[in-house]
Amino acid sequence: MTEAASAETRARIVALARTWLGTPYHHQASVRGAGCDCLGLLRGVYAALYGAEPEVPPPYSPSWAEDRGRETLREAAARHLVALDLADVEPGDVLLFRWRDRLPAKHCAILTGPAQMVHAYDGHAVLETWIPPAWSRRIAYAFRFPAIPPAIPLEPPS
Repeated sequence: MTEAASAETRARIVALARTWLGTPYHHQASVRGAGCDCLGLLRGVYAALYGAEPEVPPPYSPSWAEDRGRETLREAAARHLVALDLADVEPGDVLLFRWRDRLPAKHCAILTGPAQMVHAYDGHAVLETWIPPAWSRRIAYAFRFPAIPPAIPLEPPS
């Protein structure tokens, strides 16, 4: 799946992301209404769109990005989403944030408007917020969900 999602699909992604609003933060979880972290939110929206998660992440600590020193989140996103130039982002796209220079990206969010996002982070339920300048400067990568494959037609009865 390499073709990017349509505008209709991006609108659906924003609507799906908003159904997670208020879900409590819970590290490594991905259950709408019960708990999730930023990756769990992304996993849940992906599963709602495509019927299943593309892969289940291994257990990870809150400091996994610093511990490994690899762009693990970017690498996983690149396996299942379509990479974008930051200048081309639109609502429904995924943003990855790097908290410090030279450290891997370790936070993700779904863009819902020109400068708004839905995301989860420690101590906060899933929320939709403006992207403040301090966060905007930390956007490291952008991705778009792939096109949703057309339904496979059922064989006509014999």
